[in-house]
Amino acid sequence: MEPVTLTTDRLVLRTVGPEDTDAVYAAAQDPDIQRWTTIPSPYLPEHARGFTEQMVPDGWANDSMFTFGLFLPAGDLVGMLGVTMVSPGVGEIGFWGTKEHRGRGHVTEAAVAVARWVFTERAVDRLEWRAEVGNTASRAVAGRAGFTMEGTLRSGINNLGVRRDCWIGSLLPSDLALPSTSPYLPAPS
Repeated sequence: MEPVTLTTDRLVLRTVGPEDTDAVYAAAQDPDIQRWTTIPSPYLPEHARGFTEQMVPDGWANDSMFTFGLFLPAGDLVGMLGVTMVSPGVGEIGFWGTKEHRGRGHVTEAAVAVARWVFTERAVDRLEWRAEVGNTASRAVAGRAGFTMEGTLRSGINNLGVRRDCWIGSLLPSDLALPSTSPYLPAPS
């Protein structure tokens, strides 16, 4: 599909391209982004180019990954957020915020906007969030965005060739008062 642009009260969420390579590269030099995400480390200029010029456009073109740069109206990059389709009707959200703009609610605001979009426009009925155990900042964003924490997966992610335990949470359309594309029958309590 063609990339879409979403707006929130404070942000413009749009695809990134070659014009954003330098900003992505600069942001990804943050040791916290390299520590807690699965981006290459060290993060080199060619990684940023591959991301903005190939990975992001390819994901949109084949409906496998919908990546948004989170920008202030003035054009400053404040974060990155993507939804990777993992199976029919299920996407996995991932995100990071730039060091200079953390703690202002931008990533939470973007996560809710993108969740609404994938639920209503991409027929997603379950949005999963995963983060390595210990990434309390990511967990806080997911919690504020409405994700239900479901537990810990042993050896649930691979970060730089090392298997690590991760937390997992989910967001359903009903959590945002939206309809699902399929009926949902929760387990009896």
